[in-house]
Amino acid sequence: MQLSPSMLHFSLMISLSLVVLSGQETHQQPPSQILSKLRMKEAPNISRDTVKQLLPKAPPLQQLLDQYDVLGDDNRDVVTEEDDEHAITETIMMMATEPASVVQVNGEPKCCHFSFTQKFQVSRLVRAQLWVHLRPAAEATTVFLQISRLMPVTDGNRHIRIRSLKLDVKAGVSSWQSIDVKQVLSVWLRQPETNWGIEINAFDSRGKDLAVTSTQPGEEGLQPFMEVKISEGPRRVRRDLGLDCDENSPESRCCRYPLTVDFEDFGWDWIIAPKRYKANYCSGECEYMHLQKYPHTHLVNKANPRGTAGPCCTPTKMSPINMLYFNQEQQIIYGKIPSMVVDRCGCL
Repeated sequence: MQLSPSMLHFSLMISLSLVVLSGQETHQQPPSQILSKLRMKEAPNISRDTVKQLLPKAPPLQQLLDQYDVLGDDNRDVVTEEDDEHAITETIMMMATEPASVVQVNGEPKCCHFSFTQKFQVSRLVRAQLWVHLRPAAEATTVFLQISRLMPVTDGNRHIRIRSLKLDVKAGVSSWQSIDVKQVLSVWLRQPETNWGIEINAFDSRGKDLAVTSTQPGEEGLQPFMEVKISEGPRRVRRDLGLDCDENSPESRCCRYPLTVDFEDFGWDWIIAPKRYKANYCSGECEYMHLQKYPHTHLVNKANPRGTAGPCCTPTKMSPINMLYFNQEQQIIYGKIPSMVVDRCGCL
């Protein structure tokens, strides 16, 4: 039996399946499997309004969003890579939180602490940038952006300056500034007990602090954040052949058909981009001659003809997509999510 695109789309909308269909049998990815690929037990409880509030209005995020605007629904790499079982994280954007009270005096400073999970490993660390937004200066001036490491008050000197950056700013112009903190992060990853957070200051010539560390009304999305890039080893490239069809194709054989999945229809507002993507699906008949291509299927049918219904039209190659989303810790993740697109179909 060949499934029509409309039937398949209805199945997708009801079960949130992400398309692994065959002519004689339907294999679906339930939401739990999708979340598992993202290393989540349940979908983040983040509303659309919360997403707008948490999204930093910063250059690195805007560059990613612009990339999705250019690519549209097709947001994959040009070269299809062999898939992994879990997401291959590339870039993580972490919002700053308030440090522990043990490093504060009279509730200050209010910023900034960053938490790191076990996925952060020094050997995989490629880059770490701290992004800070500066409020407009009253006049053209020189600003000294200073990053100090916080220590418990009981240890005496609780401020240890670790980075400093001299900036010339124009009058009345706000700006995002980034500073390399890879070395700092490397120390924190090797010695997590030293991570008490950092204090950020950006003093102008009059001694006014221009750094946005606690947002005022109208400054949503301007709080400091850390952009961390991690990598994994290269993947082998694998290609195979298969038929491509469309809704009007008269082809009855096993074939790949186009299908677009819309995450907004699922109510998944925590996915920032893409809002939709081309998933594709497999459908069609598998004739007996296809068995010659797959000796295992041929032998199984000969050994147990009553226990098998013949080969099924199913994906023989699936690839990842690049996705920008919030995780349970409200961190922004940019990475490759495996097995989201059907690239080739065949009879197995």
